[in-house]
Amino acid sequence: MKLNISATCLLLSMLFSGAAFADADDRKWISQCIKDNKGEGATAEVVRKYCVCMNDKMDENETRSISVWEKANPKAMHDCEKQAGWK
Repeated sequence: MKLNISATCLLLSMLFSGAAFADADDRKWISQCIKDNKGEGATAEVVRKYCVCMNDKMDENETRSISVWEKANPKAMHDCEKQAGWK
């Protein structure tokens, strides 16, 4: 019984530590995207929405920045511009 509880606790801790890492990684990519798009003429809120949208469209294993990835994925870029209200 103790082994089952220990195994369950270990599994849950691994699961939650991975989720925290993914969130930190997402924040890093989104922050860089916001910096890259700061002078593009949109409000800070629109840029943030755009960057979050682009990050959500990217695969979790993507190694390119959002700013590089968007150039190779114009449909996703257009969809996120529209969703964020970028004009």
